[in-house]
Amino acid sequence: MSVQVTRVIVHLVERCAELGVPVVPPHRQAVAAAVLKMADEGTDGALDMLYATGAELGALLTGRALQALGCTPADIQGYGKAALVGTGVPLEYGAALLHPRLGKAVRERLPGATTIMPSVTKRGAAGACLDIPTHGIADMWSFDHFDTVSLSVPDSPEPDEVLVAIALAERGRPLARVRPG
Repeated sequence: MSVQVTRVIVHLVERCAELGVPVVPPHRQAVAAAVLKMADEGTDGALDMLYATGAELGALLTGRALQALGCTPADIQGYGKAALVGTGVPLEYGAALLHPRLGKAVRERLPGATTIMPSVTKRGAAGACLDIPTHGIADMWSFDHFDTVSLSVPDSPEPDEVLVAIALAERGRPLARVRPG
């Protein structure tokens, strides 16, 4: 098994209004993603290699997302992760990239981050939408931080690729007011 990062994509979303109501300051989310070319030579230890790659991606993508937001790690309140595997890649490869070491690498770079990262792994063709769930970095039950950010890359993933992404948010949903029942 060999894995090659072929591209890194950074996507910044700034919500300046929610249903006509100004959001000040804007609600900002950054997605940093990597496109990985997978070459499976049928070797043993493929999952172990993907765990290690996940840890490397956690560090790389966290840095890129923070750079896009232009904030400090202490400013991050929400996060999530996701993998979109091409049609010729086992779903388990996406899961191995996300778990167990990618999330740990992200948490190590964000002071106060203690919760597990919400995640999704799915299969899709190039251009498929990847919805990345987010929640609070310190309180996974903070209703204000339950959110989603979406990413679509028109030419990825190809059948032998995986798109791995993390999302960071500076605060919870704009105008959040849902409370526990």
